[in-house]
Amino acid sequence: MSRWTLPPPVARVEHGCVLSSTCGRRLPVWLMFPRAILAAQRRGEDVETSKKWAAGQNKQHSITKNTAKLDRETEELHHDRVTLEVGKVIQQGRQSKGLTQKDLATKINEKPQVIADYESGRAIPNNQVLGKIERAIGLKLRGKDIGKPIEKGPRAK
Repeated sequence: MSRWTLPPPVARVEHGCVLSSTCGRRLPVWLMFPRAILAAQRRGEDVETSKKWAAGQNKQHSITKNTAKLDRETEELHHDRVTLEVGKVIQQGRQSKGLTQKDLATKINEKPQVIADYESGRAIPNNQVLGKIERAIGLKLRGKDIGKPIEKGPRAK
């Protein structure tokens, strides 16, 4: 060994990482021994490599085959919304009980914006939320008899 060459760094391999004695950090094996990997590839040995998808690139909105297929789709796909009839029933029931949107939301453990969306017809119907609102205002919001009072009877188990 000549006096100008440095000894190779002493390293310990654990869980696919190398603990380097030169810097004291854990580094992936390929960072510490790129020449060893290239030599193994030249000898024809099996070397496992994996590429992270869009690693180091800003490819958040890439166009794939499926995206193009969806773009060609002519059918209009959208979620059903709560009808205005249901929104009016919620508003009338809330006002008859003397509740604000915020009070009703607090009573059913939802955000006030949820009540505003249901009353304006912008909400996507959720049976759990509709059930909570029904119980709070005492009016049916689902089925044929929307706006009729809920019959309070024994609960079936």
